[in-house]
Amino acid sequence: MEFAALALAPPLLQVLQELEFQTATPIQAQSIPVLLAGKDLVGQARTGSGKTAAFALPLLQKVNLSRRHIQALVLCPTRELCAQVAGELRRLGRRLPGLQVLALAGGQPIRPQVNALEKGAHVAVGTPGRVLDLLQREALDTRSMATVVLDEADRMLDMGFREDMERILAETPRTRQTVLFSATFPDTIEAMSRAFQREPTRVTVETTDTAPAIQQLSYACKPEEKSALLLRILQHHQPGSAIVFCNLKVTVAEVARGLSRAGVSADGLQGDLEQEERDRVMAKFRNHSTRVLVATDVAGRGIDVEALDAVINFDVPAQPEPYVHRIGRTGRAGRTGLAVSLVTQQDTRKVETIESATGVRLERANPEALPVVGATGVTGLGSPWDTLCILAGRKDKMRPGDILGALTGEAGGLNASDVGKIEIQDRVAYVAVARNVSRVAFQCLSEGRIKGRRQRIERVR
Repeated sequence: MEFAALALAPPLLQVLQELEFQTATPIQAQSIPVLLAGKDLVGQARTGSGKTAAFALPLLQKVNLSRRHIQALVLCPTRELCAQVAGELRRLGRRLPGLQVLALAGGQPIRPQVNALEKGAHVAVGTPGRVLDLLQREALDTRSMATVVLDEADRMLDMGFREDMERILAETPRTRQTVLFSATFPDTIEAMSRAFQREPTRVTVETTDTAPAIQQLSYACKPEEKSALLLRILQHHQPGSAIVFCNLKVTVAEVARGLSRAGVSADGLQGDLEQEERDRVMAKFRNHSTRVLVATDVAGRGIDVEALDAVINFDVPAQPEPYVHRIGRTGRAGRTGLAVSLVTQQDTRKVETIESATGVRLERANPEALPVVGATGVTGLGSPWDTLCILAGRKDKMRPGDILGALTGEAGGLNASDVGKIEIQDRVAYVAVARNVSRVAFQCLSEGRIKGRRQRIERVR
């Protein structure tokens, strides 16, 4: 279905045209008319189905820009997903004059968020813990909330946020529109829908059409062979970007260190990282300065990376749901994805359960067919990019064009091909630069001016 047929407002259609989005995905085509009609909705769709735009476009259409009160609240399970959803709302709403979208997540000081709420905004995107904290401080006024969205509701329940979610919903107007999106539909979701929604429309998007886009392989091995086998898999497939999932934090640290020692551009994402360090790790992975990210399920929730080539299960998860969620990050947008699992004898029953639940048999691959990795480590898995951090961001009016201009203008003199992805956050910005010119780029930005003033620049290690 064409977006033009969905009764969206002209400013939203203009943005979709600028972004070259013409045809709605199934979840968007089925959800947008229901939400525009003001009805409650339960949407079941996997990661990468376009569900954010499915709720964001109707939400933005209903915002009254002349009233700077929070009119819509989106709850997300993680800080990363919170930032992504807020960014997508800003991107889709960029033709709505004066639109203010606030991200209200933990891991950041609460005072600036309280101050921002006092100044007024239209939409809030938050994690349950921080939103509840703001409600208890009476800093978040819910009286004007017309829409509440629970994004990845099953994940929030898995993470123990049920009580927080229920307390937040109880603080919002009974007349609100309640929208619930979930990749799975366990009994807990059914119970929450019955308690907080009014005759919701159920939209389910089948995922069988996307399953063939992911090649699912399993390699049998002994536990002590896993690290060496992982290197051989990476050497053979040469993924441009990959996530390696482990079941324990301690394993994440060990695997990330081992990969780095073997010459792989790798980093670890652990739940106990400070938010600033976590942001840096993710920025490097998104701009390909880091090619392989090692993470647990908890630390990896909310990761959404375009064009992820491979997902590798260093440890097989105990249940089918995490497995489906892990591999759903690859093989998107018509690309072929790769999902590889390292299977020990103790994992046999887990794999059988996964195959039974998904209806797909993992292809048994032969480890002997993989290349041998010598003492010098793997080749071809370093990164040609470095990342620089500029200590000024969106709230300092920093824009990608300002950074690109500083690097490629007369003062910088770099070629545009030497500059990679530029990511603007609230108070910092990250830019990928070609490794062979990163020293020149750092000097250029440190000694030059961006937006007419000197900025502090840091190398992201």
